[in-house]
Amino acid sequence: MRKPIKVAVGLCAAAGIASAASAGSATANLDISASVVAACTIDTTPVVFGTYSGAQVDATGTVTANCVLGTAWTIGLGAGSGTGATTSTRKMTSGANTLAYSLYTDATHSTNWGNSGPSDMVAGTGTGSSQAQTVYGRIAQGTIAPPGNYADTVVATINF
Repeated sequence: MRKPIKVAVGLCAAAGIASAASAGSATANLDISASVVAACTIDTTPVVFGTYSGAQVDATGTVTANCVLGTAWTIGLGAGSGTGATTSTRKMTSGANTLAYSLYTDATHSTNWGNSGPSDMVAGTGTGSSQAQTVYGRIAQGTIAPPGNYADTVVATINF
């Protein structure tokens, strides 16, 4: 009885092999593609000078770039909304009154942060993560302005 079982198992195995050998196969390439575009976002935190009483006041804020890895960017700061303001002499306002201040790219307050070209803008290359840039603000000593609450809005622009 053992031999017929072996023969039957052997025949089934042979039939399975013959069946698999007769099944066909084919291949095809599946192409995969994607495009990564240069993209950036920008965010800010305010420069808050606090109380000014005639002595020099310094304050900082931030402009944060978040760009796709490898994307070259520059950030410029506009003149602000104060009447007669320029990127080298910005003006906060309180009603019809103004209070002059400046914004810089460095802690020594030697490089004005404007928007006219590479010499007065901050530049970098995207890392895929947030890159905070410090804005250094200063109200110079002896600036004269009447009492009031002064404010300004400066547009920060990222170019990439």
